[in-house]
Amino acid sequence: MKKDYLRNDNKQRNIVLLVVIAMTFMATLDSSIVNVALPVLSSKLNVPLASIEWIVTSYSIVICSTLLFFGRLGDIIGKTKVFQVGTIVFTIASMLCGFSSSFILLIVCRFIQGIGASAYMANNHGIITELFEKEKRGKALGILVTAVAIGNMLGPSVGGVILSLLNWNAIFFINVPIGIIVFILGIKFLPVSKRNPERMDKKGALLQFLGTTLLFGSLIASQQIGFFNPYMMVGILFAFIFIIWFLMLERKQKQPLLDLTIFKNMQFSLNLLCALTSFVCIAASSILIPFYLQNTLKLSPIQAGIFMMLSPFILAVFSPIFGSISDKVESEKIILIGLFVMSVGFFLMSRLSEHSLIVFCAIFISTMAVGQALFQPANNALIMSTCSKNKLGIVGSVNSLVRNLGQIVGITLSTTLLYSFMSYKIGYRVYDYIKGKDFVFVYGMRNVYLILVVLCLLGALLTALRIFKTAKSRNIKN
Repeated sequence: MKKDYLRNDNKQRNIVLLVVIAMTFMATLDSSIVNVALPVLSSKLNVPLASIEWIVTSYSIVICSTLLFFGRLGDIIGKTKVFQVGTIVFTIASMLCGFSSSFILLIVCRFIQGIGASAYMANNHGIITELFEKEKRGKALGILVTAVAIGNMLGPSVGGVILSLLNWNAIFFINVPIGIIVFILGIKFLPVSKRNPERMDKKGALLQFLGTTLLFGSLIASQQIGFFNPYMMVGILFAFIFIIWFLMLERKQKQPLLDLTIFKNMQFSLNLLCALTSFVCIAASSILIPFYLQNTLKLSPIQAGIFMMLSPFILAVFSPIFGSISDKVESEKIILIGLFVMSVGFFLMSRLSEHSLIVFCAIFISTMAVGQALFQPANNALIMSTCSKNKLGIVGSVNSLVRNLGQIVGITLSTTLLYSFMSYKIGYRVYDYIKGKDFVFVYGMRNVYLILVVLCLLGALLTALRIFKTAKSRNIKN
């Protein structure tokens, strides 16, 4: 079998890894370019901060709504096929985003782009886990984190240069040549997966899509028109009905979209919860930093872009190193240290003001990045090591779902809390950055970071309890 051959051929296996991480790199490059471009897009498209976040959240919502479907589809028809289709859709949608002439059209194209991203995100962890034995899996997944980091590192600087020289539409065209190259390499090198005769849970997929889309769409829209707006309340009510219906259906299905039995593994569930907590905090921070740099500290887009390379650079350098270490020592201890270091970084960020020196901001962001580099490879390896081979697709998709769920929850939580704190400080309701009143934004940002500290420490506490419980059980056996 080609797959078995690849498992025993390091050169061929590494080429497959390169193909997989190249697509991941492209997606993160796109996301980081969009993030740094948000202040510019807000101005060019003449929409407030509360609306411009739809450019990010529309992409994340559709990923969360379809990841389980594509993960299950990968288990049925083959992970490589779904991965390749995702590459095509993402590349075409990127080109359409570049040709968009209005805010609404851009949102629609980002929605399509999210469908493509979801297809390959749901299967990249599974492809890597199938090819690499347990002793090398942490390093391989650490390299995947590095690809994410490099994409995030280059995105802001490339985006800053593009925004300084060209129209904002050009930030999406950079994906097109990369996508074409990845697709061609995938045809030649990606392993051929066997088709599984199982059936797709179409009803479950529809319910999960409707529930997730309605829930986050309503929560984000409520930031502008009010949570207690009748339409928002009805939307959230129906979202919960669809989600509960979906979970009840999955318990009865013989071949469910989401196999709920995987959550009986407490290590898997705990590491998944820690991953969710960390991604909520990271996403909440990432939506604040561009506005702090450009609006509060008055950096230009290109200056802010270069500065935002710092965190992903640290991730790129240290993730493979810490991933290799996690292969040799207890991964849970690495996870605990990573969460604690991230907590320290978030606390330091809460100390920034409108008069802070840029060097302090750099030190604080670096602290957060080191925590991420410690946490992510070790946690990903533990999550993917807790399942059987025939469930790699669904576990990989759940892992990616948690990452994207954390991102959209983080963005929604961050902006909702930010507006609330800013409104309290200024004395009236606001939904955007107030020009000439930087202290209002800083007040909101500092309080958001303090809440992130608490969330991150909660994940660290859960991990510490797990380590203590494991050590206690070993002592009893001995």
